[in-house]
Amino acid sequence: MSSSTAASRRGEKARPAAGRTPMREALVAAAFQLFLERGYEQTTVDDIVALAGVGRRSFFRYFPSKEDVVFPDHERYLADMTAFLAAGGDEDEPVRRACDAARLVLRMYAENPAFSVQRYRITKRVPGLRAYELSVVWRYERALAGYLRDRFAGRRDGTLRADVIAAAVVAAHNNALRSWLRSDGLGDAGAAVDHALNHVQAAFRDPAAPRVERRPGTARDDVVVVVARRGAPLWQVVREVETALAEGRRPGS
Repeated sequence: MSSSTAASRRGEKARPAAGRTPMREALVAAAFQLFLERGYEQTTVDDIVALAGVGRRSFFRYFPSKEDVVFPDHERYLADMTAFLAAGGDEDEPVRRACDAARLVLRMYAENPAFSVQRYRITKRVPGLRAYELSVVWRYERALAGYLRDRFAGRRDGTLRADVIAAAVVAAHNNALRSWLRSDGLGDAGAAVDHALNHVQAAFRDPAAPRVERRPGTARDDVVVVVARRGAPLWQVVREVETALAEGRRPGS
C-alpha cells in the first residue's frame, strides 16, 4: 500500500488493478493517463484508443461509455457481492452478512490505493462522474436491500427495516472510504470501514438474537451469562457464546 501511495505523490501513473485482460488494462491505463494530463472532459474516446494503440471497436467491447472506464471494476464487484449475499444461509445474521458484503467492495479500492485516489480526485472535479458514481452506489444499496428484504420477509416493517439498514451500511462504508481516499490512501482502510460498520451492527442488531453479558470482575475463564429471547435458535446462542469467549482471550479484556 505504501509504495503505490508514494508513487501517486511523486506524480507517477497508478496502474489499474490486476485481473483484467491486457487490452482492457491498457485502455484503463491510457484513459487515466490522459485524464490526469488533459482533464476528463478534454479527453475523447478517440484519444484513449490512439494512446492505447487499439481501435474504437475494441474500446466499446469492454466499456459502454467513457464514464465506464473510470469505474472499470464495479460490475465485477457488484456481481461478487450479489453472489456472496445469495450464498448466505439462515444461520447467517442478516446485518452482519450485509456488512461483510460491503467489505468486499472495499477490496476493490484497497488493492490499488494510488489508482483509487486518482479516480477519487477525477470524480470530484467532474459533476457527470459524480452522478454516475451515485448511480453505481444506488445499485449496491439495492442489492443489499433485496437480500435484507428476503431475510426480513414476514416481519413487521420488514421492508422498511431492510431499506434503512441497507442505506446505513452504504453510508457507513462510504464515510470511512472517502476519509481514507482524502488522506491519499494512507492508513488502514479496512480498519476504518470495520469501525464504521460496527456502528451499523450495533444500531440494527437483530432483536431476536441473543445478548451476551460478562459478569463484572470475573476472571477470563469464569462464568459467561447468555441472555436470549425465548425462541432464539440454538445457533445464535452458540455464536454469541463463542464470540464472548473469543473476546475474553484478547489481551486487555
